[in-house]
Amino acid sequence: MAVLGFFSAVRAAPWLWRRAAAGLPGHCPGKGYTVGPAQSPPTFGFLLDIDGVLVRGHRVIPAAVEAFRRLVNAQGQLRVPVVFVTNAGNILQHGKAQELSALLGFKVEPDQVILSHSPMKLFSQYHGKRMLVSGQGPLVENTRALGFENVVTVDELRMAFPVLDMVDLQRRPKTTPLPRSDFPAIEGVLLLGEPVRWETSLQLIMDVLLSNGNPGTGLATAPYPHLPVLASNMDLLWMAEARMPRFGHGTFLLCLETIYRKVTGNELRYEGLMGKPSILTYQYAEDLIRQQAERRGWAAPIQKLYAVGDNPMSDVYGANLFHQYLQMVKHDGAEELGADGLWKQRPSATQSCSSILVCTGVYSPKTPGSTEPAQGEEPPFHGHRDFSFSPKLMEASHIVNDVDEAVQLVFHKEGWAL
Repeated sequence: MAVLGFFSAVRAAPWLWRRAAAGLPGHCPGKGYTVGPAQSPPTFGFLLDIDGVLVRGHRVIPAAVEAFRRLVNAQGQLRVPVVFVTNAGNILQHGKAQELSALLGFKVEPDQVILSHSPMKLFSQYHGKRMLVSGQGPLVENTRALGFENVVTVDELRMAFPVLDMVDLQRRPKTTPLPRSDFPAIEGVLLLGEPVRWETSLQLIMDVLLSNGNPGTGLATAPYPHLPVLASNMDLLWMAEARMPRFGHGTFLLCLETIYRKVTGNELRYEGLMGKPSILTYQYAEDLIRQQAERRGWAAPIQKLYAVGDNPMSDVYGANLFHQYLQMVKHDGAEELGADGLWKQRPSATQSCSSILVCTGVYSPKTPGSTEPAQGEEPPFHGHRDFSFSPKLMEASHIVNDVDEAVQLVFHKEGWAL
């Protein structure tokens, strides 16, 4: 499988499972911590999920406001490095930073925000190719910000070839247009997030893959391997205002993979899968934490990361997988390579990544949408096809009620004043 080492195709690397992530499962305990002496400079940082941890839809979770009263000093600056790592992608980076600033009451910089597709900046070998992009929101602006110079949206492709989109009777062309021969071939596919009209995107993406980038024509045999596909955000579910989780882009990917396998008999292949739980995303976040600490003049290296999230499959699994990777690098001397050798970090000082699961989002044992299994049952695997199921990786190091308790827990462990 040609998917970026083990960063996106974890199941292709069984040696990753040598060490299980340390897990201390619980049921959202309430804790009180004594105040310890302040410590400076920090040697730890936070990777904070957004949906289900800081916000629910457009509403801030009250505990998030309390958490940042602890994290921000009297001058309005963070006391420790913080990066916001979200699997959302249908928004511009600076727009997400502005949104968080308004909700949390302090200035969030764009380079503190990692969207699910942010690591696509590393895939420069595709930046000059003509790429079909699927998703919603500011697609062209996002792809340009990532470095892609020549993109075609699904709507633009549909307008060029109107006979391809036939599900909606109201949108079917009333007459048959002349075939086009002046439309340049598409050379790859970018899947940035869930689209609005799934049936249209699924159909046209399939047309591009089956026609080798020339959807106005037909091929006797579908090419395989197919055109390169880069995808971000593998979340099957996510939490908004509704009582139960909503479908995420992982559900869309599941539909596309199933259709492709059914039609061709082959597996859909990815050149890269980004967003949590991809190790590449955590490497990217680790580097931003390091840069943030350097800008603040904190000389001590950041040795510990605490990843706070609400989704056992993306947040906990990803943090634990990254912790395993750090231990493997430390003990086995493995080379720190990312996207097929593209991601060359400076030697990492990070020694651990602890997973902290909150009960304000997808994981909530008190609600019907909880992902917690019944006693004695194995939980359903909501992860992506290319990530092996490992129950240990879904066990959080700590389970707390909310992000404020998570911050208190970490400050207590690190001997910091609350």
